[in-house]
Amino acid sequence: MNASTLTRLEPTRVELEIPLTADEVDAARQRAFSRLSRKVKLPGFRPGKIPRRLFEQTYGTDAIESEALDDVAPVAYARAMREHDLDPVDRPTIELLPEEEGKPTRLKATVEVRPRIELGEYKGVAVEVPLVVVTEADVEAAVQAFARERATLVPVERPARLGDVVTIDYEGRIEGDVFEGGTAERQEAELVEERFIPGFAHGISGMSNGETKTFEVSFPADYAKTEYAGKAASFTVTLHEVKEIDVPALDDEFAKSVSESQSLEDLRVEIRKRLEAVAEGRRRRAIGNAVMEHLLGRLEIPVPQGLVEREVESMIAETAQRARRAGIGFDEYLARIGATEETLRAKYREDAATQVKGTLVLEAVAKAEGIEASPAEVREEIEVLAQRYDQSPQRMREALASSMSSLKEGIVRSKTLDLLVDHAKVGAPPGDSSDAKVKIG
Repeated sequence: MNASTLTRLEPTRVELEIPLTADEVDAARQRAFSRLSRKVKLPGFRPGKIPRRLFEQTYGTDAIESEALDDVAPVAYARAMREHDLDPVDRPTIELLPEEEGKPTRLKATVEVRPRIELGEYKGVAVEVPLVVVTEADVEAAVQAFARERATLVPVERPARLGDVVTIDYEGRIEGDVFEGGTAERQEAELVEERFIPGFAHGISGMSNGETKTFEVSFPADYAKTEYAGKAASFTVTLHEVKEIDVPALDDEFAKSVSESQSLEDLRVEIRKRLEAVAEGRRRRAIGNAVMEHLLGRLEIPVPQGLVEREVESMIAETAQRARRAGIGFDEYLARIGATEETLRAKYREDAATQVKGTLVLEAVAKAEGIEASPAEVREEIEVLAQRYDQSPQRMREALASSMSSLKEGIVRSKTLDLLVDHAKVGAPPGDSSDAKVKIG
């Protein structure tokens, strides 16, 4: 069988001329005729028993040729992909070339493919990542947060203070008009300044049960709803109830009630271990990011636009989902940020190209190292996802049946990144100390 010929139109786009043997063309035509003949009726013949000559006289040969091309093209195309070791990223455009005397029947396939990346040395990349230090202050802050999560609310008969939880009605106006989202009744809120428009919590502080007060605050200049940004607003607030947050005492009994620890000191040790595990995980991610940044800066990586657009679609879908979770439609979200879907796509495209480059590098390293996802690793990942979404492993496997290849690809990418991190030569930045550490919380 004659070999196909490859013409590289662009670094990530190729054209293949694929010869077909007379035997495979004849076989494809016969299969096409057999299928078509079962779908038509001619007087005196049962479906599928019509002579081919009579079929062609009645219906012509175009239908057979078209059906035969649909039959033989995928097989011949796949053969050419293997022959040239190409990895397509999209569906090909395939057409039948005009017959030429002395030449076999030929197909022309045009398709975008993954680029071939000359990796060079990818192990032992030297990177600088800040030291990871879990301090006593970190542990104490975590213990305090742990206790606060188990705090109770106690009604009190005194003016509200910052840090209290209050029940309020409020109505906000801008230039005399009530604005969207500016009113509520019987809303429970913790008086922490960072959670509100600057000055709102301070405005409520000092109020007593049953009191109504009007005060003015200003929206930040960078407020998410741009139509309110920088504007002054007048709020009328009625306070119904004040509750104090009663944090349990930090002692051995508290430690026993919230963990397997038998003492507060044991709980601190346990929390330190958790913080150190989190810090180490973040440090590894920082190393991985630094290694990838180094490789992407050193390597020439042509980017298939089909993969970029696919990544942009994914980013748009994720943004729309976040908007829905926030209770707004995608169109409203676009209006709030002053963008159109097309300008948002353009904004995402650069990040999408970087994401694709990173994926291509990891795929190339995985191929060079022979990294694969084992059945045990796939089972473990499914069990993790099943636990996360409160499903049985069997139900989760069924739900992921159509995207199992994506799950395996994710496992391979994680293993590949782990390999790069494990082999990286990691140093601390000049002058790094315990004061310059990876953030752990």
